[in-house]
Amino acid sequence: MATTPNDPQAEQQKTERFACPSCSADMEFDPESGEMKCRFCGHKQAVAAPAGAQEGVQPHLFDEAIKQTGTAHLQPVSEQALEAHCTGCGAVVAFHPPEVAGTCSFCGAAIVAEPKAANPLIAPDGVLPVKVTKATAQKEVQQWLSSRWFAPNALKKLAHQEGIGGVYLPFWSYDSDTASNYRGERGEHYTETEWYTDSDGHQQTREVQKTRWYPASGSVARHFDDVLIPATRSVSEHRLNQLQPWDLKFLCVYEPAYLAGFKAQRYQIELPAGLETARQVMARTIDGDVRSDIGSDEQRVLSVETDFSNVMFRHLLLPVWIGAYRFQNKAYQVMVNARTGEVQGERPYSTVKILSLVLFIIALLIVIVILSQK
Repeated sequence: MATTPNDPQAEQQKTERFACPSCSADMEFDPESGEMKCRFCGHKQAVAAPAGAQEGVQPHLFDEAIKQTGTAHLQPVSEQALEAHCTGCGAVVAFHPPEVAGTCSFCGAAIVAEPKAANPLIAPDGVLPVKVTKATAQKEVQQWLSSRWFAPNALKKLAHQEGIGGVYLPFWSYDSDTASNYRGERGEHYTETEWYTDSDGHQQTREVQKTRWYPASGSVARHFDDVLIPATRSVSEHRLNQLQPWDLKFLCVYEPAYLAGFKAQRYQIELPAGLETARQVMARTIDGDVRSDIGSDEQRVLSVETDFSNVMFRHLLLPVWIGAYRFQNKAYQVMVNARTGEVQGERPYSTVKILSLVLFIIALLIVIVILSQK
């Protein structure tokens, strides 16, 4: 039976989408089983397969996407998702009730803005489901902390029960065919015998390597697949790169149920800006292709003109366990790759702890000196 936007039955379907069929409590995605799980009665059930799941996570033509105007092609991450804005760092995250906004995962500030219905965006195409449980992530953080001497107590709180939270971070994935024409120079090494005077004033000879340069030009072509660009400014790109690799072969077609019990950050870098960054990444690989094509002993690349064609993209959500803490009015982050358990983080040195250790050593030395004089 068809339903209208104001139909009570439609509203009930929205709010009960993740309701447990056994006890009607809210279900969450369970990383351990890869299924939906009721946190009260323990009932499990498979995540419902979205439309098109058999075809996999399909890309879209970039040129067609940027030509679209208005908001008809946009949609929220799910019908019942709420969205909260952090006034501290500007991050926007979506979540499903009964989850609450709470503390910002990226800067540690309390989110005081009232959550609202999620704004439309370019919908996620794929999601890499959380695989590492929160308990395992906390153990990984504890091990990481064990090797960090003089870490402030605020950092150590991240290893506690509510210290970290699950967040899906936004990424753009780009595919492209490239054809590049280049101009450069090919350097060939040769040796010459050179006379020189040694420290004793004697004439000596030695072989000196030199290079002859010849003009070079040509073309190279390559297909790029899944050039992954973070669409967040809330986490440093350097830290995210250190969390790699991501096992993208296990991507699932996006289904809002994967977000139950977790948050999802709204992208902060728009699709065209992400492509510009992707082109810079591709350019580094193309430079290597050009140098390989020039060959010989050395290469000089003077110019490269690249044509990008058949550009495709996907909007992906990749999972991390993340916590933020503040120390001396500055925010620091610790992240765990929620697929592999890899930990990356920032830590300042606690001057109080360092000073305490120094004073303890000084006091210990004084005691040793006093005892040795008796």
